[in-house]
Amino acid sequence: MAQYLLSVWHDEDFVVDFSGDDAQRMVAQVGAFNEELIGSGSFVFAGGLNPSSSATVVRSTNGQVSMTDGPFAESKEVMGGFWVIDVTDLDAALDWARKAAAACEGPVELRPFQGE
Repeated sequence: MAQYLLSVWHDEDFVVDFSGDDAQRMVAQVGAFNEELIGSGSFVFAGGLNPSSSATVVRSTNGQVSMTDGPFAESKEVMGGFWVIDVTDLDAALDWARKAAAACEGPVELRPFQGE
């Protein structure tokens, strides 16, 4: 088995209005995806992230540690959430990535963990 990260990306200014029809549709789609993923035994862990403005970057340089509020890099797109899956091979991971992208109605990046 191999573990992969499925990361969900969206524009930095993406705001979810959970009372809106579009958000309700996507919540239902992601919920159904989660149920299928859990039922398959491939689910390891998942989570949604707060906006990148809530991030703190911790750096270590020459033994000195500094902290900076905000995202590591200024970017148009940011990671908004993720799943960690455990599957037999890349083809199985790609199948889940396709389903995740359809559920989120946006890009999903698939990356294997090191050593996998």
